[in-house]
Amino acid sequence: MHATRYPMRLATAALAVCLAVCLAACTRTPEAAPPPPPAAEAVDPRLPSITVSGDETGAAAWNWQPPQRALTIQDMAAAKRDAASALARNRLYAEAGDAIPLYLALRTLAPEDRQVAQGLKKSLQALLKQGAAALRDAGDDADALSLAGEIGAVARALAPDDPAVAAYLVQVDSADQLWRLNAEGERLLRNGQIGQTGETVLAPFREVLQLQPGQARALQGLAASESAMIRQAEEAAAASDFAAASRWLARAAQVRDSAPTVEDARQRVGAIRNARIAALRERGISDLTTLRGQRTARVLLAEVLRIAEPGDTVAADFRTRIDLATHYGLFRPGQAFTDAMTAGGRAPEMIVIPHGGFRMGATESELGSVESEKPAHYVRFDRGFAMSRQAITVGEFRRFVQATRYRPRATRRGHSVVYDERSGNFARRSGVDWQSDYAGARAADSLPVLHVSVRDAEAYAQWLSVQTGKSYRLPSEAEFEYVLRAGSQGRYPWGSDGVPTARFGNLTGGNDVSPSGRHWNNAFVSYGDGYWGPAPGGSYLPNAFGLYDLGSNVSEWVSDCWHASYRRAPADGASWFNPGCRSRVVRGGSWASSPTQARAAWRSASDSDMTSARVGFRVVRGI
Repeated sequence: MHATRYPMRLATAALAVCLAVCLAACTRTPEAAPPPPPAAEAVDPRLPSITVSGDETGAAAWNWQPPQRALTIQDMAAAKRDAASALARNRLYAEAGDAIPLYLALRTLAPEDRQVAQGLKKSLQALLKQGAAALRDAGDDADALSLAGEIGAVARALAPDDPAVAAYLVQVDSADQLWRLNAEGERLLRNGQIGQTGETVLAPFREVLQLQPGQARALQGLAASESAMIRQAEEAAAASDFAAASRWLARAAQVRDSAPTVEDARQRVGAIRNARIAALRERGISDLTTLRGQRTARVLLAEVLRIAEPGDTVAADFRTRIDLATHYGLFRPGQAFTDAMTAGGRAPEMIVIPHGGFRMGATESELGSVESEKPAHYVRFDRGFAMSRQAITVGEFRRFVQATRYRPRATRRGHSVVYDERSGNFARRSGVDWQSDYAGARAADSLPVLHVSVRDAEAYAQWLSVQTGKSYRLPSEAEFEYVLRAGSQGRYPWGSDGVPTARFGNLTGGNDVSPSGRHWNNAFVSYGDGYWGPAPGGSYLPNAFGLYDLGSNVSEWVSDCWHASYRRAPADGASWFNPGCRSRVVRGGSWASSPTQARAAWRSASDSDMTSARVGFRVVRGI
């Protein structure tokens, strides 16, 4: 016969088990079968006990021996009737009185008997029919496979050269091979031996499906393997190893096309990831107001970035919150706010300035520059700060004077410098103080306060600090120029070297006219702003950082002492201050400044007691 060779990869122990079971199940000899050795885990004791290969080594052990029935010539008629009756009842081979043992005994007595031959033929057909029925269930039923193997042994003993028998034995051999492959895969699954990529456990089931596409048991094995990979993914996710979880889910997705279980698992893993990220974020933002809390938050952020998918919005928000807390405390760049004061009312409106860096000072080739504006040097602010949106007004300064009974410098000495309309020059005038405008008249509360010294400005800032519990002060020179430039690096704060942009601010323009009809001798040609003297705060467009009138309207005190150049100047934007210094710095163009004095790098030295119709101030606050 032509039959498929039995797979050589089966273990010797498995073969021994098969032999033992064969001897126990298929023979009817009175000798007891020897006890089987311990079975390998993959071998079911109900597996078939035969081989159908052409290898005849140990063939006697694989052959079915029919139960013996002693007959004589006188018994033939009755034996034929018994055999036919047994065949009709599908009692084919198990007992001595079944059809095949009887027909074989009859054939021994009458080898040429056609009735006996026909009975054996029908018995073989019935036998193969039972075998086919057993094979249909042999994929996942060990008893059915064992029965199919037993029937194969009987059929081989009965008609070894019959083509139908040979074909049936090939089917038994294939069923046995498929069973053992499935059993091996199932053993690996039970033991959790799926391999580092899952291919170890998938290989037996895939081999089955190559041999028998669509085999139900192998498909179930693939589904179970997929489930095992999903479990690996979920266990990895529980341990916060989301990279491994993603790899296992990707492998699971390749087991079966469009399996909804993988997508469900992906959502579960995503939920675990999101919950973990959210918990880390909540821990991290709970104490961002302290340096220690910010350090802890950065450690937690590193963990979030390790487990988050690219573009995760919660992770991005966490990073933003840390950055904001690091650079702005509880604020955001561009945010406007006011602080409550203990005496009632609100402090001046402040704008949060973004942290960053810029090149401070004039370049060597800048037109109109002087040595005190050099060398240009890089300054960086690692933390943002808040600056008052506009210069401090007369009304705001009045609240301070009334609340503290403070006597500003011009009040105490009884005079200040004002613009004299008759002469067109600036001159000292008695009776002028912080309540006066640029010409010495009564100032409206909406105008920027003038005729204040740098010490008057510092006293106001100190009062704000006491009233609000926050740190108010004058801006440093670097802070002033940084905000004045607001991201530009041109000669002028509006970013170009020419005439100011429309509604930039209150500067000396060729189109400006004084109350008596005077014009500026040195001004920006074709520019007009509608004012001769300071304008009410906020009359022009804000700059890129949201501040009004910076670099125009009035020049402003800053906190630095005067230094003749920027050599050894602080690089962190701090005030360059020497205790006891009397010469302080004024920055920014005013309503009466020449175009050269309106440059972004322009600076001037002034005595700390100086008061003028051109100089006011604004404040900054730490955040």
